[in-house]
Formats: sequence, structure tokens, C-alpha cells
Amino acid sequence: QVQLVESGGGLVQPGGSLKLSCRASGFLFRVYTMKWYRQAPMKERELVASSAAFGPNINYVTNYADSVKGRFTISRDNTLNTVHLFMDNLKPEDTDQYYCNAVFAPNDYWGRGTQVTVSS
Repeated sequence: QVQLVESGGGLVQPGGSLKLSCRASGFLFRVYTMKWYRQAPMKERELVASSAAFGPNINYVTNYADSVKGRFTISRDNTLNTVHLFMDNLKPEDTDQYYCNAVFAPNDYWGRGTQVTVSS
């Protein structure tokens, strides 16, 4: 059974940090591209960060939305089937529901999300 379970969300003050985690099971994690998206009510879903698998030796390339470059870091641990999103210098506009996504065509799996609220 495929599962993506996010954790680590919460309330943090502006300038603070959080670490989101997404524990995966039920599929071959290391070959999947792992992504973090965020979405607030009445807003479009935004791709925040990705760790894309490529090549026969399975290397990874990361990409970030311009709005989070230099502040967020995506990191995967293939031994634990987990992908993290390290978020530093958080801003109120980072407040959103954050979702983990795993893609390996044609498979496309989603977690249920974890809420991040940045407020003083």
C-alpha cells in the first residue's frame, strides 16, 4: 500500500525555522522524483522544491521556487525512504498547507499535507 505521510508542520514566528518530513512506503523510493508543494485556500498549488532522480546510476538534481531559494532546502534519505524540507528565515507568506508528492511516470502519489503557519 502506497503511503506518503508528512509531519513537522506547526506555528512559528517570522524568521524562524521548521523541518518538514515525508515518510514514504509502498514503492521504490529511490527512483522517484520527490517534490514539496504548498497551497492555501483559494490559491493555486505552488511547487516549492523538488529532488529529481535521473540516469542509470540514479543521481539527483534539486530545484526551488524563486520565492524560497536560499531559505529552503530539500533533502532525501533513501535509507529511510524519507524526504525533508528544511525551511529557514520563514515569512508570513510561507503560511500554507504543505504537500509531499512522489512521481515516477505514470505513478503520481500525494500525501495529505501538513500545515505551516508563520505568525507573530
